[in-house]
Amino acid sequence: MQDFHFPDPKALNGAVALSHLGIISAEGADAASFLHGQLSQDVTGQAPHQARLAAFCSAKGRMLASFIVVKPLPETFWLVTDAQVLPAALKRLSMFVLRAKAKLSDAASTLSAVGLVGPSAQAWLGDSAPADPWQASPHAASGGQVVRLPDVLGAPRWLWIGPVDAAQSLVKTMPALPLATWQWLDVMSGVVRIEPSTVDQFVPQMVNYELVGGVHFQKGCYPGQEIVARSQYRGTLKRRTFLLHGPALMQAGQEVFSSADPGQPAGLVANAAAIPAADGQPSSAFSALVELKWQALENGWHLGSAEGPALALGTMPYEVPLGTSDD
Repeated sequence: MQDFHFPDPKALNGAVALSHLGIISAEGADAASFLHGQLSQDVTGQAPHQARLAAFCSAKGRMLASFIVVKPLPETFWLVTDAQVLPAALKRLSMFVLRAKAKLSDAASTLSAVGLVGPSAQAWLGDSAPADPWQASPHAASGGQVVRLPDVLGAPRWLWIGPVDAAQSLVKTMPALPLATWQWLDVMSGVVRIEPSTVDQFVPQMVNYELVGGVHFQKGCYPGQEIVARSQYRGTLKRRTFLLHGPALMQAGQEVFSSADPGQPAGLVANAAAIPAADGQPSSAFSALVELKWQALENGWHLGSAEGPALALGTMPYEVPLGTSDD
């Protein structure tokens, strides 16, 4: 198995327009209570200084979208999600608004997301930089909101959300960070983003969402809540998400096979990205968050088939409990 070399954290610095993300705006007197009844997160209890992860699930408990929920105003929420997943998620959410005083819309024409990392971002944000993961604060100078994301390799990261013109100016202000580098940092953070090829594939715990704060088990009902709770409390969860590294291109939705059971898939790639090459050359190595049958963790994995490229188990940034199984 080849060695995988990661970039120096000190070299991770700059800003990038996050064109792969979209934003749903939810506004109105009932926006909080409406979202509270649809998502896996406690939205009614969310304070302005907090950002929260949330899953939007089907009645069968499978994730249709993943959101970062930001509250810029008392009756306004921004749901940051995969841009390609957004249209279907918005359409489905809108079906349940009914008489609630809440207006949902695609905010693409007014809001953009920018990824910030490293000392240049820290200096630009100044006192507006939230210190702890999933804290949020306004950035008055740009008219945006800033969310502290989990650090990766010791490099601090923030998500800025704000007016489109301010986003364009911000990206020009700082050193350019390749979008591919940001996507790799997201993979290394261990926080899964639902993409089109993984819609309706995962119960939240399969992608560790309760471990990263994306599920609130005391909040009450939402679509799929009973199945999510059963997975948590009855010990029925047999799949978890782990980091794997490999020498071949990996993409969301690809199957992964175990050497111990080569006849059937052992897992599914949730998110993947190229490991940034230090010399700026095209990368020859890749990292992925892969949902796996955890009973076979000690076995070798292969991409695409039992004869496909070998994959190496990486180190998750948080502990992943495996529990027990009767399989």
